[in-house]
Amino acid sequence: MRRGESAKRKSVAEMRILEGPQQARLVNALAERGATDLAAVEPVARRIIREVRRSGDRAVRRYAARWDGLQKGEPLRVPEDELRQAWQRTDPELQVAIKHAAENIRRYAEWQKPEEWRRDTEPGVTVGQLVRPLDSVGCYVPGGRYPLPSTVLMTVIPAQVAGVKHIRVASPRPAQATLAAAAFLGVREFYRVGGAQAIAALAFGTEEIPRVDKIVGPGNRYVTAAKKLVAFDCAIEFLAGPTEAVIISADGDPACIASDLVAQAEHDPYAFCIFITTSRALAKKVQAQTQKRTHTNPIAAQSLSRRGAILLVDSLEQAVELSNRIAPEHLTIPAALAPAVQHAGAVFLGEFTPQAGGDYISGPNHVLPTGCMARVRGGLGVHDFVRVIACQQVSRAGIQRIGPSGITLATAEGLQGHAEAFRVRCSHA
Repeated sequence: MRRGESAKRKSVAEMRILEGPQQARLVNALAERGATDLAAVEPVARRIIREVRRSGDRAVRRYAARWDGLQKGEPLRVPEDELRQAWQRTDPELQVAIKHAAENIRRYAEWQKPEEWRRDTEPGVTVGQLVRPLDSVGCYVPGGRYPLPSTVLMTVIPAQVAGVKHIRVASPRPAQATLAAAAFLGVREFYRVGGAQAIAALAFGTEEIPRVDKIVGPGNRYVTAAKKLVAFDCAIEFLAGPTEAVIISADGDPACIASDLVAQAEHDPYAFCIFITTSRALAKKVQAQTQKRTHTNPIAAQSLSRRGAILLVDSLEQAVELSNRIAPEHLTIPAALAPAVQHAGAVFLGEFTPQAGGDYISGPNHVLPTGCMARVRGGLGVHDFVRVIACQQVSRAGIQRIGPSGITLATAEGLQGHAEAFRVRCSHA
C-alpha cells in the first residue's frame, strides 16, 4: 500500500451496513443514550461558574481574554454602531438571504404562539389562560468551528414574537455575519463572550452583563455543562448535544439521501447519522455516495465512518419503529409515514425537503432536542419564551354548583380551611 492511500482511506466515510445482532446492539445503545456525557468537563465549568459568580466581570474578562480573544480594555458589550456597520458591510446577497430566512422563521413563530382563551367548564365557572412573555432571555450563539448567524435568527426571533423585552446575545469571537444578523433583528445587547463564563454571567449577572430569566441556544460541552449547572438558578430550554439524524427511504435518490447525511455529519465528529432502508441496492448506492461526498469533508468523514450506519430492515413500518426508539433530533421520512412518527425533534417529509432547510430557511427552529429528549419535547419555539398562566372565575351561581364537591374533597383530605373557603362563599351566595 502506498503512503498516500492510507491517509486517503481515513478521510473517506465508509458507513457500515448493519443487520441482525449488530443492528440490534446499535439501536439498543442509541435508544438508551442520554444527554452528552459531561463528567469530564463539569469540574472546569463548575470552577468557572463559581469564579464568575464571586468576581463578576473580572473573572469573565480573564476567561474571555484566554479563550475568546477579548482584547485588554475592549468592552464586553458590542457597541451598537459596530453592529450597524457589520450589517452595512455585509454582502448584499447574504443580506437578502438573512431577510428571507428571518421572514419565514418569524411567520412560523407567529403561527406557533399560544393564544389566550376563556371557556365555561359548567354554568358559572369560567376558566382560561393568560399568555405573558418572559422579561429577559439570553441567546447563546456558538462561535467555534463555524460562525452561526442562523442561530441568532433561530433564538432571537421567537423571543421577539413572544414579546420578550430584554434579549441579550452572547457569542465568542463573533463573525461579521453573526453581528450583521443581530443588527438586522434590532438586537441592542450583544456580548462578545462565550463558554461557561458567558452562561454564568447571563445566569447570575455581572457589572456589564445583566442577568436573564432564561438561557437558550446550543454550544460546546463546556457551555452545555454550564447550562446544566445553572439550571436551578436560571431556566434553560434543554441540554443540546452533538447532531443526530435519521433518514428512512425505500426508493429515494441516493444523492439526496447522502447529501443530508453528510450535511448533518459535518457539524461535529461526534454526530450520529443513520440511514434505514428496506433496499440493499439503495443501501450500497447511499454508501458509495457518502464516500464520494466526504473526500473533502474530513469532519463528516470521521463522523460517518465512526458513528454512522445503514440499517437494513424488512419494512418501512419496522424502520419507523426503530426511529421512534432512537428518538432522533432530525428525521426524514416519506410523507405517508408521518402519522406513525412518535419521537423526533423535527420531521422532514419527502426527498425534496433537505434537513439543511430546517437549519436555515424553512421556518421551524433548528435548536432541537438530542440525547433522546425528543421523547418528551420538540424544538425551541415561542412557547419557550412565554408563561402560560391559568385563569379562573366563579360566579354566585357557580360556587353553589361546585361548592359541595369542593367541600367533600377538602374534608376527605383533612384540610378544613379549604372546606371553609367553599362554605363561606356558598352561604354568602
